[in-house]
Amino acid sequence: MRDNRCVTLKIDIDDGAPPYEQVRAQISEQARSGALPVGYRLPTVRGLAESLGLAANTVAKAYRALEGDGVIETRGRNGTFVAAAGSAAERELASAAQGYAERARRLGIAEADALGAVREALRAAYGD
Repeated sequence: MRDNRCVTLKIDIDDGAPPYEQVRAQISEQARSGALPVGYRLPTVRGLAESLGLAANTVAKAYRALEGDGVIETRGRNGTFVAAAGSAAERELASAAQGYAERARRLGIAEADALGAVREALRAAYGD
């Protein structure tokens, strides 16, 4: 049985985010939500670039970032696929959080102040 799902992206030139970041964020969200299932084969860099009207280097940059985040994996000539559900990203996040907590403690920062700094950083990053 063939999987009829496909990657659906929309690049907004009026958006303040660069096109590669829009590609990265949309694929990441679709993989996280399950709209793109684990093992889904993504279009080639060139194919996706052509369909979006972007330079191949722009899509390649997004794919490199997604691979670094553990969202996708490249299997050489076999293609690029959605990776297992966030396990690498979750490990990286836990490691970063542990490092932050240890650093805050060494600096003598109270737990409430350290949490406040994280909340502010998240608000800035997520635009809330």
